[in-house]
Amino acid sequence: MLSTLEPSWARFSGTLAGTVCATCAFVRRSLQLLFAVLRKMLRSLAPCSSTKVRDSEAQPLDLDLDVLLEEKSILTLDLQDIPTSDLEAPSIKWLLETSTDLEVVLATAKLVPQVEWPLDLDISDMLHQLSDIFTSCVDVQGNIVPSLEEKASACTTALTHLYYGRVLQAHPDCGNFITRERGDVDVFWEIFRGGICTTDRTVLHTTINLCRSQNVPWAPFLSEDCPDSVLERLSHLLPYHFVTGRANTDIEDLAITVISKLLFSPSPPSTQIIANCTLLACVMVGTQIDKNDIVRIDKSPVLPQLSDFLLTQFQKALWAWDGGELDENSAEVVRRAWNLLSVICRILELAGYHDPSYHTMRNLEACRRIYSRIRSSEQNHASVSLVALRNALHFTFAAANVSRDSAELWYASPVWPGNSHSPEDFDWMVDYLNDIYSDDHEAAYDILLLLGTIRGSCSPAKQHLFIERLIACMDSNIPFHLRHAALRAAHSAREEIASIDVIDDARLREMVLTNLSPAIMSVVCLHPSPMPANDGSDRFFDYHRDLCYLEIIFALARNSIWHPHLSQDRHIDRCISMIPKYCNSEYYSQHAFYIAGILLQIAPEQSSDTSLYSVTEQQWWDVMRCAWYYLPYTIRRTHDLELLVFVERTKKYMQIASKSDLENLIGKVDDVLDSMEPETELNMQDLEEGGPVTIAVKKLRNTARNMLESLVNNY
Repeated sequence: MLSTLEPSWARFSGTLAGTVCATCAFVRRSLQLLFAVLRKMLRSLAPCSSTKVRDSEAQPLDLDLDVLLEEKSILTLDLQDIPTSDLEAPSIKWLLETSTDLEVVLATAKLVPQVEWPLDLDISDMLHQLSDIFTSCVDVQGNIVPSLEEKASACTTALTHLYYGRVLQAHPDCGNFITRERGDVDVFWEIFRGGICTTDRTVLHTTINLCRSQNVPWAPFLSEDCPDSVLERLSHLLPYHFVTGRANTDIEDLAITVISKLLFSPSPPSTQIIANCTLLACVMVGTQIDKNDIVRIDKSPVLPQLSDFLLTQFQKALWAWDGGELDENSAEVVRRAWNLLSVICRILELAGYHDPSYHTMRNLEACRRIYSRIRSSEQNHASVSLVALRNALHFTFAAANVSRDSAELWYASPVWPGNSHSPEDFDWMVDYLNDIYSDDHEAAYDILLLLGTIRGSCSPAKQHLFIERLIACMDSNIPFHLRHAALRAAHSAREEIASIDVIDDARLREMVLTNLSPAIMSVVCLHPSPMPANDGSDRFFDYHRDLCYLEIIFALARNSIWHPHLSQDRHIDRCISMIPKYCNSEYYSQHAFYIAGILLQIAPEQSSDTSLYSVTEQQWWDVMRCAWYYLPYTIRRTHDLELLVFVERTKKYMQIASKSDLENLIGKVDDVLDSMEPETELNMQDLEEGGPVTIAVKKLRNTARNMLESLVNNY
């Protein structure tokens, strides 16, 4: 076989030696064409076993975290097995071992970090050979010959890349893998002292750290202008340190910096880079990954799997923090999770969709511990913890798949915190809001967004403070996105606010009744603001914001104590102004139901509000007919009295209904009757014996049918 290959190779090498073709770019293109032939010819020489060699040796975790992390700390990536004989690595290995042509060696060495190097491929001779090639590039003083700098750099890059694989392959064993005469660290020190270029020094610093004893770590150096290509290489190599137990605090800091620089770069990172960073974060928080998956160059196919597992492991590590100081004596996984707080949300964001976490309260408990630490820390430590708290809150949102984007505020799905909590569990958030609402609007936004999306409320002891700060965050001088978050939080607490009259605290009752209603109105009606919104949500009408507003006012209107305040603060006028927008035949929305409910509960015969007299007969009918479209979906939350009022007011104004209006109304009344099930507030006796509600609804249907029949007959 070799005799067949040699003549072709001689011609290939001769061509490379020519002045026209002796360029690196040409050599690389030629090598790529040649690899296909070499793979086929070398298959008989290369091992044919799968690269998937399961590693039973798992990197140790701190003993105090074993119980916490052992359940789901082993991740098997769904990467396709690739036989060694199908890879380019054996061909590159053969070229480096056989070629004496400078351009071929240079081009081949540059390809080393770009291809898969399976752990079952013996590279021992390559390490020694690359070390010798570098030695041939230096003079008697040990300095690199200027004309050979490119060759020296390419060999250094190839040597460090292959060396990482050799260390991982031997783990947990260790030793010197490059030469028998010198230690590995001495080889890399010699390269470092030879005047290697700055970009190569960055990886060399890290490689020396891999070689040295943990007792004498070597802090890696990373320049501010380090090119992305070097950062990408580091994102692939740094997991080796954590998997082999050779990661100290310097390597931890370097890993955070690399992830941050790559993922926050002005240029969008590739999926492969995101996958590298996600895997790096996984191993930092104790995930055990097969050696053969670590060495894979392209991990992008399993990015969703990495993202889900990272979320699970990061949460566990975060929960394990007891609130104490984090230093070198702290549990490694916990300390690393704390350090990852600054980048974890960015990783999850770029990795794409992940399964939402159902441990919101446990994540919030970690946030509470950070807040407790802030209150008990000195000023310099408190500032660091404040940043960590903000990052932890952001992670809580990301884990639950709740967007912090103010443009998506009204779409955020409620997060159910479970039953294993009490109102006191939310009190710290009220205290935190009180601390920062006036000078840290972004942090206040986070707290209000949490309180607006989590189905929970603070204890009675904190309710006064909560509503005071809620009102303060609705002030016209506050940015729109924070005012809207306050409105969303009020929506979440609307039932408690509506029942304010049952609270014994007279001062709280008066404050809420007097100040909250006008504050809510100020959020939904345009007023000049020194800090305009950039999300377009300060419009006079906003579909989702207005629905949130109407649901709040509907809840308040159910309690007559609120009626004079709703009238005085012009909420009735606001609802009437919405009739043309939301009560028309172009589309049917929930808004009409709430508008009807609000107006009917504060009707002219029950209130001195003269605004209601301005509602025309046609407007009343538009409100009622549109409200019936949503009524079947809210029947379980509609009180008997409310439904009776709905029926009576519909009968009053249906006299001007058109044929199509009556047809639609009959259909919706049928839907309401079908929805009247025993588990609703309409009791079984009402259904079976024809109680007042059922009788009233059926009479309405009969009246509508008679009117429809009369209209048809008159045509």
